[in-house]
Amino acid sequence: MTRLAIDTDYLADWLARLLATPSPTGYTDTIVRDCCAELERLGVGYEITRRGAIRAIYQGSRRKAARAIVAHLDTLGAQVKGLKENGRLELVPVGHWSARFAEGARATIFTDHGSYRGTILPLKASGHTFADEVDTLPVGWDYVELRIDAPATDKSSLEKLGVEVGDMVAIDPQPEFVENGFIVSRHLDNKAGVAVMFAALDAMVKEDAITPVDIHFLLTIAEEVGVGASAILSHDVASMVAVDNGTTAPGQNSSEFGVTIAMADQTGPFDYHLTRKLARLCLENDIRYQKDVFRHYRSDSASAIESGADVRTALITFGVDASHGYERIHMHALRSLAELITAYVTSPVEIQRDSKELGSLQGFTTQPTEDEAAEEAKDEPVVL
Repeated sequence: MTRLAIDTDYLADWLARLLATPSPTGYTDTIVRDCCAELERLGVGYEITRRGAIRAIYQGSRRKAARAIVAHLDTLGAQVKGLKENGRLELVPVGHWSARFAEGARATIFTDHGSYRGTILPLKASGHTFADEVDTLPVGWDYVELRIDAPATDKSSLEKLGVEVGDMVAIDPQPEFVENGFIVSRHLDNKAGVAVMFAALDAMVKEDAITPVDIHFLLTIAEEVGVGASAILSHDVASMVAVDNGTTAPGQNSSEFGVTIAMADQTGPFDYHLTRKLARLCLENDIRYQKDVFRHYRSDSASAIESGADVRTALITFGVDASHGYERIHMHALRSLAELITAYVTSPVEIQRDSKELGSLQGFTTQPTEDEAAEEAKDEPVVL
């Protein structure tokens, strides 16, 4: 079976719903419940871990050598570090992001006694008071504070409101879906990846797609702090494809259009055979793609490998401009990723030996040697 048709209206609507649900790492219960409800609507069985990671299984022709598609539900955010004497809140980031992008952000503070709205401001926010000092203040989390939209002029008034150290802070995404297909928002990393996964699953359910093995759709809840897929894989999974963002920045080969296949990230190269299969499927299914290498990037795949999982891993991405800031993507990339997922999960299993965790050399994979590469090069036409 080739790629399936993707309902882009469903993809956009589901992405908007995901963005509307705050889910900084450590505060993901609500979005987990929303995703489980959607899985029930689609008729796909699932189970969740103690903390809320989701494993949904689309039944295939056999259980062994299962394939996994993984994306993360958690986003960047902040946490209350201290109650200040001026009635403001000191913050620390949740996940790795610059305070440069926190300045001016609207936010929600979740306390045990209810939630409050507020704004993250630089320590010197008033131009009428500080003049040029507003522009010379250093950038960093030590130089911002959260102004809560409630009567709070000192530390004791914050305490009366029920605000405490450790309270979670969710940053408003401020999404905009432009008519030409661009989508601008915070937290597209990785709610766009989650929307892509559900769009692929929606297409599979509608077409009653037949897959050669079970497909595990995994949703993790702590990727932004490095935990990722370390505790959600089962031993039946032989290969895992992560869906996340790629960086369309100077020096990178990623694009906001088509699929960007990551060949390596800061933890090393992705699986040789799986990445090349994904590239081949793009060619066979007329899906635009490009390859890239990320030096300052890790994903759910990295945490799975580091935790000892013996699985083939790959990373397919949608190009994001200004990642971990005011991000921008294009629907073309999201649709392309969903199409590639459907082509991959319905494609034949080529490495049959992967159904066993251990075995002999029989059926083991091969990679081109120097001599073989030279012979192949002889057959290639010379283009001047």
